[in-house]
Amino acid sequence: MPLPTAGLLVSGYALGMVVGAPLLTVLSGRLARKRMLLGLVGLFIVAGLVSALAQGFAVLLAGRVLSALAGGAYVGIAAVVAAGLVPPERKARAIATVFMGLSLANVLGVPGGTALGQALGWRAAFWGVSATGVVLLVALARFVPYERAVQEAGFRSELAAFRKGRVWCALAATAFGWAPFLTVLTYIAPLLTEVTGFGARTVPLVLVLVGVGMVIGTPLAGRLADRALTPTLYGALAAVTGTSTLLLAAVHSKPAAAVGFLLFGLVGAAVIPPLQARVMATARGADNLASAANISAFNIGNAGGPLLAGAALSAGAGYTAPLAIAAALGGGGLLLAWAVGRSIRPGE
Repeated sequence: MPLPTAGLLVSGYALGMVVGAPLLTVLSGRLARKRMLLGLVGLFIVAGLVSALAQGFAVLLAGRVLSALAGGAYVGIAAVVAAGLVPPERKARAIATVFMGLSLANVLGVPGGTALGQALGWRAAFWGVSATGVVLLVALARFVPYERAVQEAGFRSELAAFRKGRVWCALAATAFGWAPFLTVLTYIAPLLTEVTGFGARTVPLVLVLVGVGMVIGTPLAGRLADRALTPTLYGALAAVTGTSTLLLAAVHSKPAAAVGFLLFGLVGAAVIPPLQARVMATARGADNLASAANISAFNIGNAGGPLLAGAALSAGAGYTAPLAIAAALGGGGLLLAWAVGRSIRPGE
């Protein structure tokens, strides 16, 4: 499959999450949040089974879109649930705990799924996804407390928060600030094999390093964001921009590339908690919709970055082009975050 086509598939999945997060959040807004989470995980399990049993590309794509719809809404609601279970001064850490699942997925799920697919065929990876969903369903039923459906702010009230221009600017900062991660990760295999000189079997090991960095960066950023949200956000976005730029040189050396991608995973994950916390704070009173909308913003970044990099590759740019694009996108995210920070008055 051509690289730009592979990037398009990643973008299609991300766009499914863009639609799914706010849409399913609105449709299920009258349900208690635990019931919403259980229903979404059930939908995710079904989506994995559809993909595993698919006999054609159309059915496989349908399974992936269904999975994206459920996944997008799940992460947004889970972040709100986690933030509501802790005192206000620990909200960013609670959000970081939710997104730690994404970090662990990069450490265990991505390389594990790759290895499983190589050993037993691509369908095995989707069987594994559904099995993991069953485990999650049991854990949610056992450990997450029930609460009544939240009625203090209806959909219209939450939507009113989006009349503020800075809310949209904060969402744009999320899209630009997170875009560098998938821009690079989507095309990391040819980058490592064609530029760095690693063998194909080494690529999953480098992905593990990225995931290890994410496991370090996510909780660290959560703690720092609880202490000082704005400096943490600016620092994380600046670090993503700088690391992407440094990788342009580092990828020509195997040791430097290994260290560089470990650092890239750390700073890439570090943008997540402060970006999510910033949007939820900026759209105060619209927790459900703001959190879901920010998941959409994350996935607009997931879609847009690989699309830009794929277009650059199709135009004949070298395999390092995604790194340069990632640096530019990270810089844009930093400028947007700064604009939001400038609009916030003391005491807000």
